[in-house]
Parts: sequence; structure tokens; C-alpha cells
Amino acid sequence: MTGPVRDMIWKSNGEPSDEPHLTRPAIYLLLATVVLLLGLNWPIMATGLQSITPIWLGVFRVAGAFLVILFISATTRNIRLPPRRDLPIIVSLAVFRLSLVFVLVFTALQLVPAGQASVVVWTTSLWTVPIAAVWLGEKMSGRRWTGLVVGIVGVVVIAEPWGNLWSQRGVAPGHGLLILAAIILAATSVHIRAHRWTITPLQAIPWQLAGAGVILTVAALVVEGPPVINWTLQLAAIVAYQGILATGVAFWATIVILRNLAAVSTNLTLMAVPVVGVVSSAIILGEETTTALIMGMGLILAGVALNLLSDSSEVAEALDP
Repeated sequence: MTGPVRDMIWKSNGEPSDEPHLTRPAIYLLLATVVLLLGLNWPIMATGLQSITPIWLGVFRVAGAFLVILFISATTRNIRLPPRRDLPIIVSLAVFRLSLVFVLVFTALQLVPAGQASVVVWTTSLWTVPIAAVWLGEKMSGRRWTGLVVGIVGVVVIAEPWGNLWSQRGVAPGHGLLILAAIILAATSVHIRAHRWTITPLQAIPWQLAGAGVILTVAALVVEGPPVINWTLQLAAIVAYQGILATGVAFWATIVILRNLAAVSTNLTLMAVPVVGVVSSAIILGEETTTALIMGMGLILAGVALNLLSDSSEVAEALDP
């Protein structure tokens, strides 16, 4: 790597023992990459589910991510056995945030268009607000209530319960599964916030993935039986994308980003994920981008933004002497 290129990616304080860190432009590029990886993953997941059953796709995704994270942890010498104190949070994330959410989302994608699903799942930040209020005793400000109500209205607009599509088989259960997945993601996010970690999040991820892999494999064998898959080059690429890029690399990159950028800035930028999901689903799968979908997405993103900005203002007030 040449000097100018290296200087654009890595920064150092100049000390011989100083560990290099990513520069600000490199962090922004990494954040944009995560947005594209996660947004493009929605039509890719939907395509993969035409050839692989939901739970087995979850198995392959978790297995690929485990190998990626294990490689990163090994090369950075960052592997550590979790102490007993961290076992409850690791089990919680393996069972609910990974295993159950993957099954719910993959099942729903067989019933709901990928672009629409990407927006509904993004309501996670909305459900975090009331859960944190109950569990952590966080204050429900007027801005947070407004954001929650606006976001819920957005979900209703996207679902269009007054339209003809609602009467079609699977539409209502599909939306229910997606909302349940979003609520589970929100609950585990609050659990992560409440837990007092002994090891770092990166050190915990391999054990979460390993636990989820065991759970999903057993569930797949019991529910779906041994996999019967007609492997093609395209399907192999889809599975590789799921495990290596959309989960393994995205997990690692998000942690790196959160260690270098403010959480509010990161999460506001990640709001572009469902936008990419809707656009890529329209281009790749030919899904219709309806007026209701656009309006609902706008309301959900506005609701999430209100909650994130509320968090930012509360932090600023707490730091203001």
C-alpha cells in the first residue's frame, strides 16, 4: 500500500508504538458500505428464500458470519472466553436477537415484499422507547411520544389495512412477524444497554453466533428436516453474501464505526438502509413502490429521527454545566 493511500485510510499519533486508527473519511466510507450491504441484502434474502427454507438459510448465514468474526478476532488476538457474568446477555442475544429474529424475518419475507419488510423491521428504534421507559425507567419526553406515534402511523400506512391486499392470505401474519421481530430487536437492544459488560462486544459476538448456530441447526432439523438444496453459483453467492458480508463484515464494521463516530450520527445515517432496501427491491425484484409505502417510510424515518434527536438533546443537557 503506497504512502498517500495508507495515510487516507490510517492515522497515527506518530509514536512508534501507537496503534493506527481509521481516518474520518475511511470511517464514513465504511459507514456507507454498511448501509449498502444491509440495504441490498433485502432483495438478496428474498431471492435466496426461493431455494432455501427459512431456518436453513439462517443456519448458513450464522455459520458464515461466525467464520468471519472468528477470523477477525484471531488475527487481532481478541478472542476471550466469556465470564459467567456475561453469559445471560450472550444467551439472550443468541436465542432472541439472532435465532428467533432470523426465523421471523425469513418466514415473513415469503409473505411480504422485501422492500416493504425492510421498512417495517426498521421500526426497532421506535419500540426501544417504551421498552426502555418500562425496563430502565427512562423518561418519555414529548418528542419521544411524538416520534413513537408518528412511526406507528407509518406502519399502519404501509400495511394498508383498508386496502384489498390485506385480505390476501399471509399479508397480515407477515406484517405481524416483522413487527414482532422489530420488538425483539428493541428489547435485546435495551438489554445490551442495561448490561454491564466484562468483555467487549466484539469479543462476545463469536459466542453469540456459535450459540445461534447450534439453536438454528437443531430447529432446522426438527422443523424442516435435512436440507435439500439445488446448489447453483448464484445461490452459493447469495449464501456467501448473507454470512460473510451482510452479517460478519457488517457486524464488525458497525462496532468499528460506533467506536469512532457518535451513536446518534451513526444511527441517523443507518436510516438510509430501508431506503436502499426499497430502491434495490424495486430494481432487482421489480417490486412496486406504492404511494403508501413511500409515505409510510417517510413517517417511520421521521419517528426514528425524532427519537434519536431526543437522545442527543438529553445527552447534551446532561453534559451542560
